[in-house]
Amino acid sequence: MRDGRYVVVIVDDHALFSQGLALLLQARAGQTFTVAGSTTTGEQAVALVGREVADIAIVDLALPPLGGVETIRRIRAAYPATHVLALSGTEDLGLASAALRAGAAGFLGKSADPDVLVAPLLAIVAGVRVVRPDLLDALLASGDRTADGLLDRLDTRELQLWTLLARGLETSEIAKPMLVSERTAKRMIASLLHRLGAANRIEAAALAGRYGLLDD
Repeated sequence: MRDGRYVVVIVDDHALFSQGLALLLQARAGQTFTVAGSTTTGEQAVALVGREVADIAIVDLALPPLGGVETIRRIRAAYPATHVLALSGTEDLGLASAALRAGAAGFLGKSADPDVLVAPLLAIVAGVRVVRPDLLDALLASGDRTADGLLDRLDTRELQLWTLLARGLETSEIAKPMLVSERTAKRMIASLLHRLGAANRIEAAALAGRYGLLDD
């Protein structure tokens, strides 16, 4: 805390959204929270949290290229005392599950009424997880991660590739542990995305969270 207020940092690739969120918190709960800084990249998020000794990090899940899920995982690994609230512009259950498994203490859609943000932040710093009831019900209903047999249809190398991809590694970084060229890695990634039915790496990362590949 700083001057009796919880220190908040915002990680969102839209600077205007971060500015608006900071102004909202100042107007609605300036006596409780102080926004110490923001960044538009996941790569800078860990340093920002450490520099500001943040109590709370608000992280947008759509952060290219690292991704919000991996950003959350890195923040929690480096600063486990920092609470993370994940924000998303979609209602993707896989992405919500991945964020919670990565260590987020709460998940809210960006479409939520901004005025309801203060209460979840207070709940999070009190050690309570925050998930909307309808989303929680949907997550519980989709809890059987192996029901569709997807994991059984993938071999060991495909699972390894999926895990590396979900951790936000670049193609060149994936190629090394897979012992292939970068060109071959690109083809493997494209093939894996097709098999997963994922449109892009973000969707693949969300699915990986749902299937528990990143639990460790």
